[in-house]
This record gives sequence, C-alpha cells and structure tokens, in this order.
Amino acid sequence: MFSQQDKLTPCGRTRREFLWQAGGGFAGTALTGMLAADGFFDTPAVAGEAKVASPLAAKRPHFAARAKSVIFLFMYGGPSQVDLWDPKPELVKRDGEVMPNLDNDPLFKVRNPGKLLGSTRTFTPAGESGIPVSDLFPHVANCVDDIAVIRSMYADSFAHGSGLLQMNTGFVRQGNPSCGSWINYGLGTSNQNLPGYVVLLDHRGGPITGPPNWSSGYMPATYQGTQFRTTGAPIVDLRSSIGLSQQRQRDQLDLIGMLNQRHQQQRSGESDLQSRIDSYELAFRMQQHAPEAVDLSAESAATQSLYGLDDRQTEKFGRRCLMARRLVERGVRFVQVYSGGGHSEQTWDAHSNVNKNHEEHCRNTDRPVAGLLQDLKRRGLLDETLVVWTGEFGRTPTAQNGKGRDHSPRGFSAWMAGGGVKGGQTIGATDEFGFAAVENKVHVHDLHATILHLLGLDHELLTYFHGGRDMRLTDVEGRVVRELLA
Repeated sequence: MFSQQDKLTPCGRTRREFLWQAGGGFAGTALTGMLAADGFFDTPAVAGEAKVASPLAAKRPHFAARAKSVIFLFMYGGPSQVDLWDPKPELVKRDGEVMPNLDNDPLFKVRNPGKLLGSTRTFTPAGESGIPVSDLFPHVANCVDDIAVIRSMYADSFAHGSGLLQMNTGFVRQGNPSCGSWINYGLGTSNQNLPGYVVLLDHRGGPITGPPNWSSGYMPATYQGTQFRTTGAPIVDLRSSIGLSQQRQRDQLDLIGMLNQRHQQQRSGESDLQSRIDSYELAFRMQQHAPEAVDLSAESAATQSLYGLDDRQTEKFGRRCLMARRLVERGVRFVQVYSGGGHSEQTWDAHSNVNKNHEEHCRNTDRPVAGLLQDLKRRGLLDETLVVWTGEFGRTPTAQNGKGRDHSPRGFSAWMAGGGVKGGQTIGATDEFGFAAVENKVHVHDLHATILHLLGLDHELLTYFHGGRDMRLTDVEGRVVRELLA
C-alpha cells in the first residue's frame, strides 16, 4: 500500500532504512506487503485515532502535500504544439520543404506525410516571464506567469482511443484505474456528500473509449469518476420520486442496506457489493448537496462574465470550468473537464485545417481557462489546486490534406499551474521542427508521478494488488519532474 517512509519505527530507524536493511528484491517486497497488511505503515498520526470504514474518507498523504485537489482540463483530439505553445522559426522558414530524416517507425507512423507546414500563428512574449504564447490564447497569455509549460511531452500511442486511455490511466489498454481513481483511492475526499471524482464532458459528447477513461478499473467502483451534467439536475434521477418523503426513502435505504450487509457477510471478498451500498448512501446525501454545488446562479454576474458565461461561444466550456471551481471549493478531490466531444472537427483533431479547427476550440476555451486561473487565484485556491492542461498527444509539423496536421505522440506540449508548481517557465524542448521531444523528455508516466507528488503521494508506494502483483498508475516507470516544483 502506501506509507510515510521517513517516520521512525519502534526500533529507532526510519521506515525507509528499516526496509532497506531488511533486504531488497523479492524478500523486501514480501516483507513490505506483510508489514502493510499488519498496519505497520498506517500508524495513526494522533494516538487513539480510529481507522475509518468509508473508502472515501480523507486519508493522510505520504508526505506534506502542496495541492489538495486537481482540475484536469482535457483538450480531446490533440492540440497542435507548434501552433499554440512551441514556436518553431525553422519550421516557418522551411515551410513547403520535405521534412528531413522522417523515419518509418510503425509505432509512430506519419500517414502520408506532406511537406513541412509552418505555423501562421503569431507568438508574443507574455507576462514578466516572457513566455511566447500563440495569438489563439490572448486571455490565457495574461496568466502565463502562473503556468509551467512542458514542451517535451511524449506518449506511446498514435491512436485517439489508446492515447486517451494512457493519458487518463497510464496504460494504452482498457481495464486500469484512471488517475482520478488512484487519487481517490490514495487520499479519499474531504466532502462525504459529493463524489471524490467528477467528470464534466463536452456538450458534443464523450471521448472515444468512453467510460474506461474515468473508470476505477480493477479497484472497487467506489473510486470511479461520476459524470455530472452542466444543465438541469447534475445527475439523472437525482430527485426522489413524487410522493416519497425523505424519511420514507431513508427507511428504504436502511432496509436495503441491512439486506445487503447480511448478503455481504457471506461474501466478504466482493468489493462491488460494498461499492453499491456506498453508492446508495452517497446518492441519498447528494440529493441535498449536489444541486447546490452546481447552482451557478449563486455566482455574481462579474464572476459569470469572467468565465465567459455571457458569450455564446464560451458559455458551455465556461460553465464547466466554473462548476469545477465550485466542486473543488467543496472538497471534491479530482475534477476532469473535457473540451471536444464526438469525432473529427468537433474535437481538437485538426486533420483538415489546423487554423480553422484551433481558432474555434481556442475561442471556446481561452477565456474560461483564464477565468478559472484568475478566479482560483483571487479566492486563494490556486495554491492548493493543481490545474493541468493537455491533450492525448500533439500534431505533426508536416501537412495533411493541405492545411491540416496528423497525430503526433513523439513530442507535444502540456502545462500545469497552481498547487506547488513553479509558474512562468518552460520545461524541455522538441527538435527544430517540433516533431519529437529531445530535451528533458517528459513521458505520461512522469506527468502522473508529478501530479501524485504534488498531492503528497509517492507514485512508487501508491499500489493496489491485482493480477499477482502490486499495480501502479505509473506501472514500473515514471519520475517526478522536479523542475516543475516551486
């Protein structure tokens, strides 16, 4: 499981020293497992503190956390790094030429690559840090001193489905817990009346591969993401049936709970049943608390305008961003907000015309994202809220269909802000054309390791036993990108 490795053991050594001296390899792993099972790593911080039964009860991190919650802004489809965050003068200079040394690696094949396509966007140094930001993000440019841009991201899949899964779960195949589920599992949530993990999908639909992107995988279903709607009731059938009083409903749940508990006593290994019991109880509490959490009418006109709710083009994404702020403000641990839904041009998947596609999606999201960062900051929430912006991969520097760009997982850009991140800087670099990460490369596992670290979790210690071994969000790889830390 997870532990506080530097806390002293009864024998006077730190736990890290104890395990090191006890032996490495399989012996050390076995010893760690047995000690964890005996509660060796879970000594209460306060004498007499009792263990809690709720799987979503707030838990202590491995070490002091910089962030309490995460808002993950997912630009589904693959934003173009060379048109948004990674200006490439050489690419512009050699526009229309054949890209030299373009290999035929089957894992990262560029389908029918055209000539080099120089960006026509204008990049202007912004903020005191002078980070160049595309003219497509005039509002976000005003927040750049709070942002750390990672220009050297890379991933393992060329396809949307597996790329989405990897960015969300760390793996390119289905069946694994998402990042939000791991965080829910490791930390719980401070508000037992709302889900610990909420997903806000684009109004145009969900991403390819759908629910596995916010699934709890082989973990109990308690830790999975809960979809909230942005208009009307946040969840379908949240209101109780007409004529059913709250006390009558409470009596029904108590009876169902008693029967389920009796059933579970004979089947103690079935986590799904306990998750179902927990979900009934959470749903009952949410009837009172969820509608208030997403009631944007309680926000001032100035705040709504900050997020772009007064503009038809920004209203929908702005609504999701404002909901995300209200949710983390109320203790929700992980909120994921999608931009782009459905397929093709409804997402950031700019195969036909990168300028036309990105002008639309940037126009929809620029003001709301800037509003979110500014609102968090003025409320004193940015220091404890980690904001992540990324897609599943980037796009090629070569042309496709004349003015479009194909998928490119070899090198792309993402950014982080708040929650212990050192803003006003760029990390890493791609080659002269923006095709592949070449300096301080940051893999998806590294991004996940850094997110966990900022939340006070050691990605190597946050494990769940499944399939005969301890599983991790970062599998057997991953490093914390220390340059990102404040």
